Amino acid sequence: MRLRRKPEAKQKVMEHPLTVMEPEKVKGRWRNLFGNDQPIYMELGTGKGRFLSTVCQVKPGINWIGVERIEEVLLQALQKAEEAECENLRFLWMDIRQLDEAFAENEADRIYLHFSDPWPKKRHAKRRLTYSFFLEKYKQVLRPGGHVILKTDNEQLFDFSLEQLEAAGFRLLEQTRDLHNSPFAVDNVMTEYEEKFVSRGMPIYFLMAENPGK
Repeated sequence: MRLRRKPEAKQKVMEHPLTVMEPEKVKGRWRNLFGNDQPIYMELGTGKGRFLSTVCQVKPGINWIGVERIEEVLLQALQKAEEAECENLRFLWMDIRQLDEAFAENEADRIYLHFSDPWPKKRHAKRRLTYSFFLEKYKQVLRPGGHVILKTDNEQLFDFSLEQLEAAGFRLLEQTRDLHNSPFAVDNVMTEYEEKFVSRGMPIYFLMAENPGK
């Protein structure tokens, strides 16, 4: 379904108190912005914000950051975040390709990729968020031992991600091709897409990989 553009979304995102508009100024100092020494977890591609608005309450001992480039989508996530009233949650309006411009080396502890666009055509493989280009960005901003967590309904993307992560040197810690019928479901927080897919009886593919560092 084509996204309906909203001319007012850009201004609302820019003016929202939870949006960090100049992340390069807090690069290397994110914990100062949050006012604590808690781990930094980020979700790349926020969707409508259900995951972050839920998990920031469930896990208050984590600093949560949502990264989204489409202002209409980000605005919905910001509105959900308002309702959650979490002090440990912020958002970035930016392209994930610029991640290393917003975070210093080893600054983050975990990256979540939830139901990212699978870009099924081979010629679009470089756009997938587990393509080698992006994995190198993640390796840079994640501390050694930090995690990448992926959830998807797309088996081809899952298989592609396994191959790319191995080639990039990540160590696979956990994986399943049916998350909701696995031990890993215990601490799982669902997204909007996930709830829809599960209600249809579709399996959710899940993995956790560890950053090897340099």
